[in-house]
Amino acid sequence: MKKRFFFSAAILLAAVSNAFAQNEGIAGINQATQMVTSYFDPGTKLIYAIGTVVGLIGGVKVYGKFSSGDPDTSKTAASWFGACIFLIVAATILRSFFL
Repeated sequence: MKKRFFFSAAILLAAVSNAFAQNEGIAGINQATQMVTSYFDPGTKLIYAIGTVVGLIGGVKVYGKFSSGDPDTSKTAASWFGACIFLIVAATILRSFFL
């Protein structure tokens, strides 16, 4: 009889402690989600700033090639412009997926 009571008490204790652990786990997941989503606005602004700098550098390089008469100017302009557009679109799409 004592063994049965001890076993029942152990099972009940394990079930109760597991229920408490689940609540702490859910709270932890919610807190982590909130922390990650709070990084998206500064991250998006950072990507836009990087796109701006890349665009300015690309503009200077394309201007230099155009001024020197390089026949490869249009390909260079298209690649820099494509890189800037990719950064802007990637930041916008990532933000729309996760927020």
